[in-house]
Amino acid sequence: MVFLIAGCTFGRPELYYPSGITLNPNTGDIYVSDSSNNRIMQYRYPYESSWGTVVAGGNGYGYNNTQLSNPVGLYFDSSTNSLLIANKDAHNIVRWVLGASNWTLVAGSNNGIQGTTSTLLSFPNDVILDSMGNIYVADGGNSRVQFFLAGQSNGTTIAGVTATPGGNAILLSSPSSLVLDRQLNLYVSDTGNQRVQKFTRL
Repeated sequence: MVFLIAGCTFGRPELYYPSGITLNPNTGDIYVSDSSNNRIMQYRYPYESSWGTVVAGGNGYGYNNTQLSNPVGLYFDSSTNSLLIANKDAHNIVRWVLGASNWTLVAGSNNGIQGTTSTLLSFPNDVILDSMGNIYVADGGNSRVQFFLAGQSNGTTIAGVTATPGGNAILLSSPSSLVLDRQLNLYVSDTGNQRVQKFTRL
């Protein structure tokens, strides 16, 4: 069976290009990146209504810390009751604590600057955490995956080569989504190459 959880089938849609989704495993609530509306929506379990609540952004497109700019990938961090958001057009990863009115910077620029250095990002598509709080970012515009130790803003490239898209075994092209398994092997949706790559933990 199929159930409508978010948005609508007919009439005025609530969502506009939804692109990311994450789950709060403690409550069952889901969070959706409503990308073209520059906001994150919450849908409460047991999803009795397909109308959600804005929990992040919703203040127009922009780079200040109350706004989002084409948010895409999402990750719910249960240890801090917050959302990590790949804030794509702002070239950063931000943390939005549920109930707060603004984000704090996790990685990348806080004023919309993109770049190829270890502290900058370019159109990040996804973000995930491991059990130690380390952060992994699909840095789409740089065709790489960046690894940030917990609490650090200086990243290390662990997959791909910075600003070098390609199709051989060590290169990526516009990576868009990330998953870790229990052994911390990394799976990358290598969108530009029409494939999924596995990178084993060193």
